[in-house]
Formats: sequence, structure tokens, C-alpha cells
Amino acid sequence: MMKFSELPQTIAIFPLSGALLLPRARLPLHLFEPRYLQMLEDALKTPERVIGMIQPNEVPGRSGHGLHSIGCAGRVMQFSETEDGRYLITLGGVSRFRVVKEVEGFVPYRRCDVTWDGFDRDLGPEEKDPGFERKSFLRLLERYFDARELSADWDTLKDADDELLLNSLSMMLDFDPEDKQALLEAPSLTTRRETLVTLLEYQLRGGQESEMMQ
Repeated sequence: MMKFSELPQTIAIFPLSGALLLPRARLPLHLFEPRYLQMLEDALKTPERVIGMIQPNEVPGRSGHGLHSIGCAGRVMQFSETEDGRYLITLGGVSRFRVVKEVEGFVPYRRCDVTWDGFDRDLGPEEKDPGFERKSFLRLLERYFDARELSADWDTLKDADDELLLNSLSMMLDFDPEDKQALLEAPSLTTRRETLVTLLEYQLRGGQESEMMQ
């Protein structure tokens, strides 16, 4: 497990809309653009092997390519090259960060100065959610899956630890980018679970009502 003192203050940034990485979770990625292949190559030369996942934040009427202020850094845990030169990698979530400023440089990918302040629990032990009512949550999740004709290994979901279950669903389910950002910025696992429940209920009730009104 890394320490905050070991984390770099300037990191490579991979802006990817809708992609969510959370601490202690794993995110598979497919890299094929030359700038991101260079980013991977450079990251592998460092002892930390850190890449920062962050969502774009495009502001109407403003030029440039904005970024959300908070992202999550991941360590390259696995990588393999395909025959045509692409890479399949897996990032292991390390800690969230806050962007201080973007750094200009002589590399084709984006880099930012970041601060890790305020995310102390990200490098700590696995989080628990004392108020988590798993049975009622799984009933809600089953309704959501049925409505979208999705399948699931319910035995695995029933047995998964709180953090693994809630974070995996936050990363995998097809929510809007702004909703993914809200899940990322949740200050605790309990808050993330409450946000996740709100999003599931909205999709089942509020989202359908909004579609009917259009």
C-alpha cells in the first residue's frame, strides 16, 4: 500500500468521460491513441506507475477542454500488448486527488499538479458502511436490472464486501458522467451508497417520468 508521501505532485492525466475509478478498485482500460501509449510508457518508467483518471468538464461558451476538479489516481497493475500495438491495462485505484493547475510540457498527453489533501481515508483500510441494509438494496438493484434486461450473479453480490459491492456497481452501471462524478466525490462509503440508491430510484421512477413528459 502506498503512502501519501510517496505520491507524486505532478501526474499524467487521462480524461475519459463516464469512466470511474475508485480507491482499492480495479479499472480495465484499452489504450490505442499514440499520446496515451506514450503516457503509459512514461508511467512505467517511474516507481509509482501512477495515472490520474479524471472526467472532462466542458463548459458551454468557454474554449478549451476543461476538467473536473477531482479525479482518482491509479497504479498500473497489469498491462499487455496486442499484435497491432495497442495496450490492455488495469489500474488499481490509489487515491483521489484535487487538481491544482494544468502543467504545460513537452509531452503529448496532459499533466496536472495535484494535491492529495482531504482524501486520507483513500489510503487506509477498506471502508465499511454500518447502515447498509443489503437485502433492501439488492431488491432495488434487482428491479433496476430487470427493467434493463441485465443479468447478474446474485450469489456473488450477496456475499461481496460492502465496499467491493458498492464501488463496483458505481463504476460499472451506466450512469451519466455527472452522476459518476457525484459517486467519485462522495466523502464516505455511506454517502456513496446513498447517492447510488438515489440514482437507481431516479432511473426507475424519476427518469421514466422525465421521459414521459418529453
